[in-house]
Amino acid sequence: MSALKLSTDQIHLIESSPDEKIFLEGIAGVGKTTAGVERLLFLLAQGIPADSILLLTPQRTLAKPYIDALLIPGVSAGGQVSVVTMGGLARRMIDLFWPVIGGQVGFSHPDSPPIFLTLESAQYYMAQVTAPLLQQGLFESLVIDHNRLYSQIIDNLNKAAVVGFPHAEIAERLKNAWNGEPGQMHIYDDAQECANRFRTFCLEHNLLDFSLQMEIFTRHLWNLTQCREYLIRSYQHLLADNIEEDTPIVHDILRQWIPQFRSSLLIFDLDGGYRRFLGADPQSAYSLKELCSTQFEFQDSYISTQPVTALENSLSTILKPQETAIKTLNPSIERYHPKTALVHGYFRFYPEMLDWVAKQVKQLIQDGMPPGEIVILAPYLSDALRFSILQRLDNLNIPCVSHRPSRSLREEPVTQCLLTLAYLAHPQWGKSFQVTKFDMAYALMQAIAGMDLIRAQLLAGIVFHNRQGNLQLTSFSIINPKMQERITLRLGEKYESLRIWLETYQQEPPQELDHFISRLFGEVLSQPGFGFHSNIKSGEITANLIESIQKFRWAAGEYLSETGKSIGMEYLEMVRQGVIAAQYLRSWQPESEDAVLVAPAHTFLMYNRPVEIQFWLDIGSRGWFERLYQPLTHPYVLSRRWLVGKPWTDAEETATNQETLYKLVKGLLRRCRQKIYLGLSVLGEQGYEQQGALLTTFHKLFQQWQSEGEN
Repeated sequence: MSALKLSTDQIHLIESSPDEKIFLEGIAGVGKTTAGVERLLFLLAQGIPADSILLLTPQRTLAKPYIDALLIPGVSAGGQVSVVTMGGLARRMIDLFWPVIGGQVGFSHPDSPPIFLTLESAQYYMAQVTAPLLQQGLFESLVIDHNRLYSQIIDNLNKAAVVGFPHAEIAERLKNAWNGEPGQMHIYDDAQECANRFRTFCLEHNLLDFSLQMEIFTRHLWNLTQCREYLIRSYQHLLADNIEEDTPIVHDILRQWIPQFRSSLLIFDLDGGYRRFLGADPQSAYSLKELCSTQFEFQDSYISTQPVTALENSLSTILKPQETAIKTLNPSIERYHPKTALVHGYFRFYPEMLDWVAKQVKQLIQDGMPPGEIVILAPYLSDALRFSILQRLDNLNIPCVSHRPSRSLREEPVTQCLLTLAYLAHPQWGKSFQVTKFDMAYALMQAIAGMDLIRAQLLAGIVFHNRQGNLQLTSFSIINPKMQERITLRLGEKYESLRIWLETYQQEPPQELDHFISRLFGEVLSQPGFGFHSNIKSGEITANLIESIQKFRWAAGEYLSETGKSIGMEYLEMVRQGVIAAQYLRSWQPESEDAVLVAPAHTFLMYNRPVEIQFWLDIGSRGWFERLYQPLTHPYVLSRRWLVGKPWTDAEETATNQETLYKLVKGLLRRCRQKIYLGLSVLGEQGYEQQGALLTTFHKLFQQWQSEGEN
């Protein structure tokens, strides 16, 4: 066991018999995951082989504390602990038992290996299936970006798989719950048609998206004697953390599997379930408690200070007046006024609020607060907000990092630079796309260190030529000397090095796009004087892009070779259309442990780490409690908690939004040690006055405090 200071309850749990089945529950911050990590280390210290332990989390990023502990030299013996999601385990089993199961499931080529799709490659194939239908008039009454349309159809398939109903029932469930204009009905039918055709296409071409992987595992492999015996024989010990964020089909499997384990530890976060939009089912997870003979509930928070807990009490009684406020074992909590945990700035205009946030962050750091203990949160992190706040922090020399999982590849400036240069290096591709001088200027600004937008536009305006799709760069040496001096000879030298490298590459046989970008990064852009040199974030995005292209090539290479299409061109078109990036683990690792994090509020919750200071931006926004409008899907109707056939009314929408806000506020406060800074502006990001539920809640709180002061 480590040298951590542990409570009596934690030690009791950790040192329980290796034959014990344990259920641990508690709110965030009470040391559940810490106990889970120490329990894992304890089992290993007892001589239990590492490869007999299965560590299950709903999202790989939630396993980081366990992975970090396992990386300590000498911790484990006898192989490696299997750290997986149920989706990852499903993929392993499909790969292993493909010769047995391929033909039974209905694949057209069971003798050929399966092709596993990422979110990106699944959207690509969905586009191939759906595009002809769009031309025939499907979704003609719906105004939505095509990439969003594809992702929502895929989401419907995923919901069917993780909830456990046939994918052919998606439209019927959505239509039965619809309570609005009748015209919406045919949109659900259109989405069902696309989902059906996509599933048929996958079976014809041995393609397995996430939904098909989960269906095959849960409906076929788990019921296959050879597969189930293999899993039971391989793993004798289970640790499953954050089970409230997992899906009901996962809980169904665990319900059958737990009795077969020698020991198990299930960790449940009370008031969790932040991934409801991805199918999380806390109620289903909690039902697993009855399978565990030993049960613990941790109550003492290691995170929240008494003022923050007092603030949580006050907000909870407003958001859920019908429920009793938080029970605390410390009666002295009443002596702390929640006002001491709150700082707020009130402004008329949105930019004024952002200026205030940046100045407050600067002051906190000057007063000794590590940047890594500060997070800036918003309900949604738009590109405009992300740019505005990062620019302000950067101007104050404050280290910062942002993360938004749904951000598409094309929205990253680094990606835009790399792909613009890819067009230039492959003239045969450039004829199919319109690359502008602005694209070139933007690429130069990213590629060359110190190249500002004005000089980049001047240079691009002179050297870049697009003659009917024939992209060319001319030499810096032929530019007028006065203009050379204005651009500067140093920047011109770097441009010339980049131009010559691209020109030399064109004389060689063309390489795969991921190989090209890897070479471009290593041989040019990462070198001194270029924009990616010593820039960890640029290196991370480049690595993600290379991984994305590789997986796309593996998933679509054979299909494209049959159609005669270029893999590189098809990938560039996919990115140009705004395909959402798949999740990359490296993107969840902070590039600096001591940098301010800027992120959507729900994304921060899935980091599952506490901080000293939180900034909540634009609390008047309705985004704090309203779900995103998704016309083709519905996360609550397509869940096991919804009665099939029951209409979804405004009453359900209001109650759900209220519950979402309640959980969000509690989740954030339980991950805060010192203070919450509220950013209030009369006019929101779009310039409109806002009166969202979170702002209304704080208004009520301030009125209570005022009334208390008057009394």
